[in-house]
Amino acid sequence: MTRYSVSSLSIFVFLLSLAAACTSDNEEDDTPQPQQCNTENVTFASTVAPILSANCYSCHSTSVATAGIVLDTHAGVKKQADNGTLVGAITHAAGYTPMPQGAAKLSDCNISKIKKWVEDGAKNN
Repeated sequence: MTRYSVSSLSIFVFLLSLAAACTSDNEEDDTPQPQQCNTENVTFASTVAPILSANCYSCHSTSVATAGIVLDTHAGVKKQADNGTLVGAITHAAGYTPMPQGAAKLSDCNISKIKKWVEDGAKNN
C-alpha cells in the first residue's frame, strides 16, 4: 500500500505542477500595452509642423491668421513658442485660450513632443 501511495502522490504532484504551469502564464502578454511617446529627435519639420498642420492650420495659417496668429511658418510658431502662448494654449493652462478651439485637446504625446521642441529652443530644424 505504501508503494501505491507514493505513486499516487507522485502523479498528484506532477498534475499539480502541470496545472500551475498552465495558469502562471503572464497575463500581461494578452493585455495591450500603452504605446510609449517618443520625444527623442523632435524637430520642427518632421514632428511639430505635422501636428500643427493637422490641428491648427485651418484657423492659424498665413491665409487665415485668426487673432493674428500664424502657425504655418517656423517664424510664426517660434513667436508663439517664445512668448509661452503655444504651450499654454495646447495644455489648456489657466489664462490661455484652450486650443484647438472647438475640438478635442491634443493627445498627451503630441503635447509632450511640442513641449520638448520648445524646451530645446524651438529650432527651425
